[in-house]
Formats: sequence, C-alpha cells, structure tokens
Amino acid sequence: MTEGKGKSILIVGGGTAGWLTAAYLARFLGDRPGVMITLLEAPEIGPIGVGEGAFPTIRNTLRFLGIDEGRFIRAAGATFKQGIRFDDWGHAPAAEWRHRYWHPFDPPFQADGVDLVAHWLAQDPATRRPFAEAVTIQHRVATAGRGPKSAGEGAFDGPLSYAYHFDAHRLVALLADHAVALGVRHLHGRMTGATVGEDGRIDHVMTDRQGVLTADLYVDCTGQRAELIEGVLGERLVSVRDQLFTNRALACRVPHDEEGVPALQTMTIATAHPGGWTWDIGLAEGRGIGTVYSDAHMGDDAALATLASYLGRDPETLEPRLLSFEPGYRRRPWIGNCVAIGLAGGFLEPLESTGIVLIEAAVAMLAELFPHHGPVAAPAARFNMLMTARYQTIVDFLKLHYCLSRRDEPFWRDNSEPGSISKRLRDLLEQWRYRPPGRFDFTLDVESFAYFNYQYILYGMGFADGDRTPAGSSGEAERLFRKLRLFGDRAVADLPSHGDLVAAMRG
Repeated sequence: MTEGKGKSILIVGGGTAGWLTAAYLARFLGDRPGVMITLLEAPEIGPIGVGEGAFPTIRNTLRFLGIDEGRFIRAAGATFKQGIRFDDWGHAPAAEWRHRYWHPFDPPFQADGVDLVAHWLAQDPATRRPFAEAVTIQHRVATAGRGPKSAGEGAFDGPLSYAYHFDAHRLVALLADHAVALGVRHLHGRMTGATVGEDGRIDHVMTDRQGVLTADLYVDCTGQRAELIEGVLGERLVSVRDQLFTNRALACRVPHDEEGVPALQTMTIATAHPGGWTWDIGLAEGRGIGTVYSDAHMGDDAALATLASYLGRDPETLEPRLLSFEPGYRRRPWIGNCVAIGLAGGFLEPLESTGIVLIEAAVAMLAELFPHHGPVAAPAARFNMLMTARYQTIVDFLKLHYCLSRRDEPFWRDNSEPGSISKRLRDLLEQWRYRPPGRFDFTLDVESFAYFNYQYILYGMGFADGDRTPAGSSGEAERLFRKLRLFGDRAVADLPSHGDLVAAMRG
C-alpha cells in the first residue's frame, strides 16, 4: 500500500459510471505527482442505457471536466430537459379528463416580503392555476416547446435551469475519449478474479488479457454484477423493495419520423399505468421510451402490451430490451481499498434521473476525500455514511411520487399503505399539512433534491394542506402572479423553439 506521494487507481468497468469516474478523477487529481489512473474495460459489456436523462447538476460536472457544451450536445445526441411532466399519476385517465402536473427545474419565484407559495396555497383549489404554472415561467416556456436559452448564450448558462436527455452509449464514448486525453490509461480485458490479502484488502486482480493488475485504490464500476464490492468483498445489497416496488423495465427506441410522433419535447414525459409508469424522452435522433413496472403487480406480457399501447403499435412488432434490477444500495460502498460507484454501489429506479445524480455525488465525494497521504481506507466511514444517507433521502423523494396517488389499482394502493412509507417521510408529510416543505427539513450534504422539488410533487399531486395566513398582502401577491404570467409570455416570444436550439447548438 502506497503511503507516500502518489497513488494508483484501477477502475474496473466502463459505462457511464466508469468513464465519468475516470474523467473526473483525472481532472481533479491531474496535477498531483504520481497519481496514475487506469480503467479496465471489457468491450463485450456495454452500457445498459438506451436513452437517459440527467438533473441540472450535470452542467457543473461537464463544465468541471472541461467538455464544451456544443461538443457534448453533438457527440451525445443530446437535447435540453427542463423538467418532468407527470401524466395520470394522481388519477387513472378518464375519457374527458387526465391528471397532469409539472416538475420544472427552476425554483418558485421569490420576492421579499411576499411568500408566493403560501399565497397560492391560500387560493381556492377549484380555481387557482396549477402550482408550477403559477409560480414559475418555465412551465409556460416548456409547454410552448421553447428552449431554456438562446444558442448565443454562455456554455451551460441560460435564463432557465436545465439538464439534458442524451444517448447513453454516445455519452460513454465521449467520456472515454475525454478521460484518455486527460491521461487515463485504457486497458481492454475482463477481470477473472481477485486476491484479498490478510488485511482484508484487495491485493491484486487477475484479467483475461492484461495479466495481474495492482493498485492502491480499486473502483468497482462493474454494474449490477458488483464483481469487487460483493463478489470479492461480500458486501450485500440492502433492498428497498418494501418501499419502491418497481424492479423491471422494457426499453426501446423510436425514430422521430414515425407517423404521429410529437415535436421534440423539452421535458421527460412520465406516464403512469396500472403497474408502474412509462418514460418518454426526446433525443436528437429519436425517442427513448421504456415501461417501468413491478413484477409483483404486472407480468412481462402485460408490460409489453402497455408499452405497445403507449406507442400505438402491435406488440409483435416490438423488440424491447428487458432490464431487471433490485432497488437498493450498499451500506458500505467503500471497504478497505475498494469503492463501488454507479450500479455496483446501488440503484433505485429511473425516476427523476437519480442514477446519474448518484454517480456524480459519489465521484465528487471520492475526489474530495481522496487520501493522498496515509491509509487509503481513512475516508471510508465518512463516504459510507454520506452515501447511505443520500440513498435514504432519495428513496423518500421517489416514494413521494407514488404514495400520494389516488389510483385504485393494486400497485398504487400498495404504494399508499403507511407500512411502505418510511417514518421520516410520514413525519414530514404530517408537518407539510400545515406548512410547505422548507430548507430546514433537509440536510444539504445528503440531499440530491431541494425543498422546492418536494413542493412541485406535493402540490402537483393535490396534497391537502391546512389553512394558513400568508406573509405579505394578497394584492401584492396577485401583482406578482400577473407579472410571472407576463414574463412567461415574453420568454416564449424571445426564446427559440427547442428543435431550433438543438439544431443551432449542433452546428
């Protein structure tokens, strides 16, 4: 084990987790003498994504890596994402009406002395505008099909918050090229075994093409196989299936030129169905679509029929990929000289793009805590505590989307059972009946989502709340609500269409 200057890092596995980790560590540690980063990738094992979305944190990550925004959009087939539209989550669709709400990335507008959220809550539920429409301009911009910025504005900046949709395979290729340019050594081959020393740490790994490889720190990015953290070190997954029920997905790609395909959306569309939900994301060269479901509530044939119905296609004409996962995480993703990142460390479900968020959080924490001197395992306890807490808070945030539904299918009824909701979330829901979610409800270092993200879900789902006296006059609040509507109309007139923005950014 290296105790002096310089340490070697071996990342086992590629994909988004492996190459993002490699590029990030190379950028963060690149000026440190003696640091050597190697990534071992089995070419026959590719990324599982067919089209993915991210959270706005991805902009800072790409900026830090030094990847130009235009290059990213071109190379990854990316488009702009301004939030998520939830269809049919509150109620099952009826012939004359569908429940729909928006989770935009921009926070509610804030003004000194006037609490617009409280004033919205004090309005008549039968006549008030939907929450996201009332307190942001992004709702108006996105529903009108406009982009979040103009092409001439600075990289990763704009008047509205945004993330991206992208082709996962192409993103991996971009990250790999960038990481290698930053000095990462890329080896082809597959790990065939590993030896653990008497101290319980990995001594070396064996490979089919590269022989024996040694490092001071091993990063397990082998996906759900978790070949090091579980296969070698025996750290089991802590399942959260008792709270988050979905564990399977059928995914496919649909071209844009198909008859009936809508214009390029600037939002993820998440449509609920009896056993889960369906994602629909617009990429530059097609749509990524998948049905997520619980196999305890829906069989594979029914899921295929659900996906086909969404697409308006015959099930026999579809050949989707079947993805299986166990929602959960590892309490000790860092053991000795091994750290698990990405699916090897845990996975919950595709909702709200938490997979990418968790990779970003883990690699940023690893970079900050990286022990340049002394034992490699010194930061492990801190890393494990923070990652475990982050997983637990994300479980609660995802559960919020399900447990407020008034749908009556077994999947949705089971999600509303108090026993499937954590005590922490039950306690918060009880408090939020008398006040909106606020910043003091959360510990920032273990949160991936802000208090206003919870507000969008709560009030989009029609969460009942108690009476309150808002701060500021109702007249001033109404003036601000009108001002937001005016700003929204102006933004729609000034901003380019989403399709035109993507075309301009692609050059």
